[in-house]
Amino acid sequence: MQTSLPFKKIVIIGGGTAGWMSACYLAKMWQRYDVDIKIIESDAIGTIGVGEGTTPSIKGFFEQLGITAKEWMPACNATYKTGIRFVNWSSDPNYESYFHPFYSQLDEYFQHEFFQNIQLKHRGFDVHAHPDQYLLASELAKQRKAPIEPEHYPFDMAYAYHFDATLLAQFLKKKALQWNVTHQVATISQVNQKADGCIASVATEAGEEFEADFFVDCSGFRSLLLGKTLKVPYNSFADSLLNDSAVTIVTDREETTPSMTLSTALSSGWAWRIPLTNRFGNGYVFSSRFQSPEEAEDEFRQHLGLPQGTQFNHLKMRVGHFEKGWDKNVLAVGLSQGFIEPLEATALHFTTQSIVDFVSAIDHSEEQDGYSNQTAYNNKLSDRFSCVRDYIELHYLANSRNDTAYWKAARSHIPSRRLQRILTTWHQGKSVPRVLEEESVSLQLFGHESWLCLLAGKGVFPSSVQPSEALPAPMRINMQKIKHFVETSAKHYPPHDTALAELKNS
Repeated sequence: MQTSLPFKKIVIIGGGTAGWMSACYLAKMWQRYDVDIKIIESDAIGTIGVGEGTTPSIKGFFEQLGITAKEWMPACNATYKTGIRFVNWSSDPNYESYFHPFYSQLDEYFQHEFFQNIQLKHRGFDVHAHPDQYLLASELAKQRKAPIEPEHYPFDMAYAYHFDATLLAQFLKKKALQWNVTHQVATISQVNQKADGCIASVATEAGEEFEADFFVDCSGFRSLLLGKTLKVPYNSFADSLLNDSAVTIVTDREETTPSMTLSTALSSGWAWRIPLTNRFGNGYVFSSRFQSPEEAEDEFRQHLGLPQGTQFNHLKMRVGHFEKGWDKNVLAVGLSQGFIEPLEATALHFTTQSIVDFVSAIDHSEEQDGYSNQTAYNNKLSDRFSCVRDYIELHYLANSRNDTAYWKAARSHIPSRRLQRILTTWHQGKSVPRVLEEESVSLQLFGHESWLCLLAGKGVFPSSVQPSEALPAPMRINMQKIKHFVETSAKHYPPHDTALAELKNS
């Protein structure tokens, strides 16, 4: 166990959300130590705001920093997020959309009924196995309610946020500077290494040189330190995840504010729609192998109902990750470490978990140099990428669209052995949760319910099976009872706009 830090000076390369999150967390968690933290960011290199959506893990991250929702949310035009609605991912008219929720303690009341009907559906019985009606988050999104726990209503509910990534970086920058992080605006022109390959210093275009004991690489897809300098090998996911491009645009807000992300399948990818308090963030993630940027613009423009001549931003994405996120005296955080397309808004989950796990690894190191847990850290990170990749990939493998070459290709590749076993188990009508446990799938981000909602929500059930017997009366589920319970439970939660207004005015 460390009683002091193995380094006295840390330099973070790159600002943006990843850089300032890293700066804040290191400064806050290690405020008892004598450590100098400096962040160097260039005003000539733009940040990539693909995200703006998050997972519930960010709530705990802010809590560790001691930052309350009423402090940061209004400053970042943030809204609450109950989950994601997926539209047009299936050709089955009974499964035109489904909701991937953040789980509520109230969902446990009818979890058994949901699981039972999934099993019965596989046996050919005509039962209700679509996930939406069983889940509180789906109803909250439908009613545009906020997922925050009402007073005197003691049921835990997971939720996340939407926000303006640029404003969040600015907010965190102010916090970091208050916590004694120093800031330098400069463009790195040279990286200098020691004889053992570790980074010794970085030099700027202005001729300044900055030495440090440890470096955090938040340089985005350039991966200046980890990839370009240390030349850590890269694992590409391009063979299984086809999307490599995006076009984005901002549009006006609606009269009332949704509390969910919308993901709509288009001809060569999918479009997101993310509500903020002042606008919508919109993007179309697509594969350049199946559609040109100009064709993507045209399709996206028609999808949003925008006039000809509307200007879009274009982004290129590299999907995959480096074999190590921590090598020598460099930790990569954010896009410089890896990226899985934004379908489930996992980018900031990787960002926060990477820096949280790093601090834990250093604090619990058994060696003076603090590197005894480096291998375990990298193994955990690789496992996280692998598990999330499988879950994202399943969205495409489970699609049933035949209208374009893209959607056919999206399910034509051979999945990983683990994912193939999950699919085989599902198609056999057996227990997917059991396989997830046997395969040691990390359920930190996507629990059993997430996998089942994805498969059941897309209507991935056998169509040729006919039950050989009648459904026993004790197994018939009263869906009206469940519907009434979920709708009544949702009434306890405040309207989304009311909750946001209270945050702003408190």
